[in-house]
Amino acid sequence: MLFGLSLASPLLAQTPTAREPTAVIASRVEQARWSDPLEALGTLKSDESVTISATVTETIQSLEFEGGEHVEAGDVLVRLSNDQAQADLRAAKALRDQRQAQVDRLSQLQQRNLGTRAEAEDSRAQLRQAQAEVEALQAQLEDYTIQAPFSGVVGFRQVSAGTLVSPGTELATLDQLDRMKLDFQVPATALGSLAPGMSLTATSAAYPEASFQGEIAAISPRVDSVTRSASVRAILDNPERQLRPGMLMEVTVARRQRETLVIPEAALIPEGERHYVLVIQEGEDGKTVERRRVRVGERRPGEAEVLEGLTAGDLIVNHGAERVRDGDAVRLLGITDDETSVRELLRANRDAGDA
Repeated sequence: MLFGLSLASPLLAQTPTAREPTAVIASRVEQARWSDPLEALGTLKSDESVTISATVTETIQSLEFEGGEHVEAGDVLVRLSNDQAQADLRAAKALRDQRQAQVDRLSQLQQRNLGTRAEAEDSRAQLRQAQAEVEALQAQLEDYTIQAPFSGVVGFRQVSAGTLVSPGTELATLDQLDRMKLDFQVPATALGSLAPGMSLTATSAAYPEASFQGEIAAISPRVDSVTRSASVRAILDNPERQLRPGMLMEVTVARRQRETLVIPEAALIPEGERHYVLVIQEGEDGKTVERRRVRVGERRPGEAEVLEGLTAGDLIVNHGAERVRDGDAVRLLGITDDETSVRELLRANRDAGDA
């Protein structure tokens, strides 16, 4: 008698059940704009900046600004007392008129041969001298009215009406804020990858939700022999005048801008120096994954550049790769994009299961 199970035994007739497809979340391989970022800290300066001061010693007659307001080029900011200058100008004009009358009289006498030519020439020279004195006093009189040399925002005034001021006394500041200069330092080793016209992004702790776009305007021709760094100047548009001189900015320069393939960094499967991804393939029996080696370029937060191994539009596993092997069947829960995250897809599928 043989002990054991016969071929007709129902236990042997049973076959293993097929493995259920593994649930995964995927992402599309996208062609996107990419650059190698260079980060630095910079300080803002006004596009144009000047300290308003007097050029003569006199008392302030009136101040035409309060501080903080926008003024146009040519607007009067300060008026100085000019009574003495006006009196000197009137005296100079009277002397000029006297010399003019003398020239006219001598010219008439010369025409009648009653005057000498030397006297006429001497009187004309005295008239030119008097006219020059009038013009000089008129030019000096302009110094008593201080105007804005360009359009900008005037700073707080430092003096009051009646104050005696002298040349060099600071009255206020004037800054042109529609455009800003941003100066920052870069290592000398990075100079080969920088050029005027390259775009950059700047942010400030004062406006954490905002970013300001600009471009490199100039690169210093000298490298500091101690720090081995060079100065770079960029220009930022500031139409709303949010930025102020002296602010600290975090700068990111976009170097080597190019179109390249981009995938979520979470989709990469590292093995030593190699990287792999799981590409979802559509077959007659459903979706399966193919383990594919890729060559990775630069990285930025949450994303990686792919140089070889994928094409735009490929569907790759972004979440759940640790539970899947090459050739396994998968069930797609959703595809992430700029508006849909992995967390949102997991929550949506969990809610659908509860329902």
